[in-house]
Amino acid sequence: MRDDIWAVLAGVPDPEIPVISVVELGIVRAVTDAAVVVTPTYSGCPASLAISRDIRKALDKAGFLDVAIKTELAPAWTTDWISDAGRAKLLAYGIAPPGTAACPQCGSLATEEISRFGSTPCKALWRCTACREPFDRFKCI
Repeated sequence: MRDDIWAVLAGVPDPEIPVISVVELGIVRAVTDAAVVVTPTYSGCPASLAISRDIRKALDKAGFLDVAIKTELAPAWTTDWISDAGRAKLLAYGIAPPGTAACPQCGSLATEEISRFGSTPCKALWRCTACREPFDRFKCI
């Protein structure tokens, strides 16, 4: 049953970055027959309610009506929990994954932070000085 639940969750996209699933983002921490445990990217994440709602819809649609959703804030989420597949999807989507400041457009390392505030609270705004394109970079948490 747990494998079936993991498979359902792998199809639930993050509401702010729809190319990456909640599993690939690493916010699904554990799955038991009774509950799905999630840890938001940070305690004030505005997408937390949407994520829980989307997980609930997916579980219900798959027939897992009795599986609860539990939020745990400790240990705190870290970008280390993003899967390799998730990192690749972020880059392909135009977001520099944590651990690199390479431009997702041209690959140049000649980049600079413009603002700590990007399109969502978990991203910062950067610019490539080679191709001059702006891009979001996932903040390392």
